[in-house]
Amino acid sequence: MKNRTSNYVTPDAVRSTLRRFRRLRMTEPLRSMVRETELSTNDLIYPLFIVPDEKIRKPVASMPGVFQLSIDETIKECTEVHSLNIPAVILFGIPEHKDEQASGAYDENGIIQRAIRAIKKEVPELLIITDVCLCEYTSHGHCGIIKDDVILNDESVELIAKEALTHAQAGADMVAPSDMFDGRVKAIRIILDDNGFQNLPIMSYAAKYASAFYGPFRDAAESAPKFGDRRSHQMDPGNSNEALREVEQDIIEGADIVMVKPALPYLDIIRRVKEEFIMPTAAYNVSGEYAMIKAAAEKGWIDGERVMMETLLSIKRAGADMISTYFAKEAAALLRNNIE
Repeated sequence: MKNRTSNYVTPDAVRSTLRRFRRLRMTEPLRSMVRETELSTNDLIYPLFIVPDEKIRKPVASMPGVFQLSIDETIKECTEVHSLNIPAVILFGIPEHKDEQASGAYDENGIIQRAIRAIKKEVPELLIITDVCLCEYTSHGHCGIIKDDVILNDESVELIAKEALTHAQAGADMVAPSDMFDGRVKAIRIILDDNGFQNLPIMSYAAKYASAFYGPFRDAAESAPKFGDRRSHQMDPGNSNEALREVEQDIIEGADIVMVKPALPYLDIIRRVKEEFIMPTAAYNVSGEYAMIKAAAEKGWIDGERVMMETLLSIKRAGADMISTYFAKEAAALLRNNIE
């Protein structure tokens, strides 16, 4: 029988070679030095919902701390956002009138177009991103033009491109098509380039899922469909490989930044997109994710601030370079306090 004595590991040998991972967790300075992922204010984009009239600051019932804002109130909000070192806002408009052709979306004097000009005048350093879609502007609440209860792709894309151009002409720094229709990035890139906006970037909602997490947003944006749903153009939650095909196509068509939406249920998609394409990658920490944390915190079931920061950190750790989140102001204030 073979003598195995030479392979025997003594307790003393174990003790001498044992790696103690806790050694680097014992104090905050040590934890900070070895931390692999850091969240900063530079990672944050703050969504804003803009409505007509003046002195409007209407709370969104399903999203505590979020408001529909008139343009004058939006400027106040943007001033605060800039003071917190948040680099960007993304704008969603609720027009005074809606129709089947979404005419308010591409009106040169529409709600978003006026808001862009006003913000640029008062807070010029703030990066303005505009959501480009038709759902807030259509009387039926769908993202495009409808004929015989079918959402038309190419006819909708034509109007979406026109909308993006009016945003650029008003002074937007970036446009973000969120409709998920085929070919819309290419159409936007062409119309922008043809009108002298070759340097204006496109942040595409490249992998946007038909998610149940959007409910509170539709309250805030007043964009719930009057019938049917959006599964014919937004992605099926069960699909992962399809997300990569969608992202690849948007990159080919000219997207400069690609977005995954929602964030938390799709952290695996964020990781796959980042590793596959090595592109600037955004994630949208959506309204339902926000509302759940706020509701649980109000009940006292969780530590709201800690869960908020852990959530945002997890999104960045998954691979997101930037995060659109309703937590942006709260997170930025905490980050500033920690620095100070």
